[in-house]
Amino acid sequence: PNLVQVLLCVAGFSCCIPMSVPQAHLVAFCTDIGISPTTSATMLSVMLASAFLARQAWGALADRIGGLRTIMAGSACQALAISAFSLTQDEAGLFAVSAAFGFGFSGIIPAYSVAIRDVFPPSEAAWRMPLTLFTAMSGMAAGSWFAGFLYDHFGYYAPAFAAGIGANVFNLLLIGILVGRGRSRTAFAAA
Repeated sequence: PNLVQVLLCVAGFSCCIPMSVPQAHLVAFCTDIGISPTTSATMLSVMLASAFLARQAWGALADRIGGLRTIMAGSACQALAISAFSLTQDEAGLFAVSAAFGFGFSGIIPAYSVAIRDVFPPSEAAWRMPLTLFTAMSGMAAGSWFAGFLYDHFGYYAPAFAAGIGANVFNLLLIGILVGRGRSRTAFAAA
């Protein structure tokens, strides 16, 4: 159980690195490519509004398929959207990508809570839940800082988005291992 906990914590940390890059740097990224600060801030609002609206749908999905599979689905959506940020330079495209990114990331962190509920006994939730969420939020801080560090070093945001994509792929790998572990455990128990 503690290895699963460590994998969940590392997965949470690595999923929040790419989650934080557009949230913290979208306005600066957009102004760097010539979009006005007002329009850039509107894009951030679109991203957050999309996240707000999509959160209920992710919760309903987590109730049906479980926390780990919901994390995997949300993380896959987030990976596609952050990849699109690095490929999109026009205003209309960035509005669409911002909305897609908001949709993707909105259900991931609540799904970690559902995953803890699904995987561990309720008596352990008092320490497992805060530990998982603390490490995930530490990934938000680290991702925001690291993206700024990369921008300061290179002078443009492509390396920051690439680092976010890499962290997201690592997250998908870890969650895929946990989902696969759950399937094999279920098949073993049924035999």
